[in-house]
Amino acid sequence: MKTIVRACSVLFTSLFIFAPVQGQDSDYKIPRTVDGHPDLQGVWENNTITPVERPDVFGDKEFLTDEDIDFLRAGLSTIENSGEDALFGEGVIQAIFEGEINSYDPTTGNYDSQWMAPRTIHRRTSQIIDPPNGKFPPRTEEAIAAARDLAEHRRLHPADTWEDRPLGERCLSFGAPRLSSGYNSYWQIVQSKDTVAIIQEMAHDVRIIPIVDKAHLDANVKLWHGDSRGWWEGNTLVVETTNYSEKSSTSPRTIEKVNVEHLTRIGENALQYRFTSKDPGSYTAPYTREIIFDKTPDKIYEYACHEGNYGMEYILSGHRAEERLAAEGGAND
Repeated sequence: MKTIVRACSVLFTSLFIFAPVQGQDSDYKIPRTVDGHPDLQGVWENNTITPVERPDVFGDKEFLTDEDIDFLRAGLSTIENSGEDALFGEGVIQAIFEGEINSYDPTTGNYDSQWMAPRTIHRRTSQIIDPPNGKFPPRTEEAIAAARDLAEHRRLHPADTWEDRPLGERCLSFGAPRLSSGYNSYWQIVQSKDTVAIIQEMAHDVRIIPIVDKAHLDANVKLWHGDSRGWWEGNTLVVETTNYSEKSSTSPRTIEKVNVEHLTRIGENALQYRFTSKDPGSYTAPYTREIIFDKTPDKIYEYACHEGNYGMEYILSGHRAEERLAAEGGAND
């Protein structure tokens, strides 16, 4: 319901915004905190339509032309005027190029466009900037096998217990950093002299990041969102995260994953965010993504994932009913 409130407040203006900024304004003077650090504080929205991987239609093109942007704006206008379906993840760009708007969940119809935040066009053709082709590196054979085994397990055991359901459905974790756009995709940054806190709207997860000389936790200590340490490199906040729990991901060898983030304010209303992941259990090489977060006067809303969450109870009880019906059918045979 909270996203509907935000979305409805802008439906009478424009559902989609064009923000072509991608590099730093040479005349921009970064504001400072009382401690002299670059001031990154405030609420920042990640509502870009830039896909994670570069669509094949763009070939080797790294940045959109003005003609590309006109095309995308026309497609967004068509989507806005339909007002029927929720387009998550890559759904926006796919709908524009395919000319067909597909609902996120056609079986229940429980989402429509009013659940989505206003979308923004940025210049890049993909969030992935390394590898240069804008694609993820090849997945490891280990990761492919793990995904196949998990899919087979969930097919045979969809809800034997709550542990068979995904972490997000159980309201345990949506990952950190969570980089999906357009839906509960707002971050709030709060700074002190020795600490930076990043609050994710999705599941109200908070990372409290020391920016003083402090070693990572012992390697034996594993956390859902890892152990983060930050420092300043000029005007850029660098955050390194290690010590991920194996349970925090369905990919193998998650405990070996190391993520490094770079946050740089490049304009009054623009924050350049770069994310490099070295995840040897999942990919054969590291990769880097870039996202432009846009400043917003909006507030972060409470996610309250488990508030009135009857879904898990009904998922499990529904599966018990299926088991009883299957057993009764077998007895009648």
